[in-house]
Amino acid sequence: MLKVSRTVPAPVDMGVADVIGAPEGVPIRLGVRLEAVMEGVLVTGVAQVPLTGECVRCLEPLERELTVRFQELYVYPDTDADEDALRLQDDLFDLEPVLRDATVLALPLSPLCREDCPGLCSECGALLAEDPDHSHELADPRWAKLTSIFDGPSAEADVDGASGADENQEK
Repeated sequence: MLKVSRTVPAPVDMGVADVIGAPEGVPIRLGVRLEAVMEGVLVTGVAQVPLTGECVRCLEPLERELTVRFQELYVYPDTDADEDALRLQDDLFDLEPVLRDATVLALPLSPLCREDCPGLCSECGALLAEDPDHSHELADPRWAKLTSIFDGPSAEADVDGASGADENQEK
């Protein structure tokens, strides 16, 4: 058994689209244990991956560190194993696909800057975290025409005219 600690640069495409991930080249800290077994080498490890992205509610930038665990068996080249099994090549193994898979599967699907992030106003796009009392008066769209009639400059004249019509109708 051999224990190894390394810091390696992050590979390309280690994230979920443009939402959250490890930028290419950032240092990833690895702690790996290599064990010789009958079929090959069992690699068990922990990686600390710095992440950058944006909150899906308020679109503010966020930075986090993700700790992922992984374990994979690399079989000897002459071993009779599945076609998909990872194989040692000249006593070397490629840890990148294993690290990428472990990291991407551990990423949040909807990263938030904080659990109670209120997000953005759906009407004007204002950041609700900065103004928690933000609101808009919304009228039912079915009454929009009537609202424009009664809120316009001639609204008072219309009200007076309506009261005169009421008087005529009573007589």
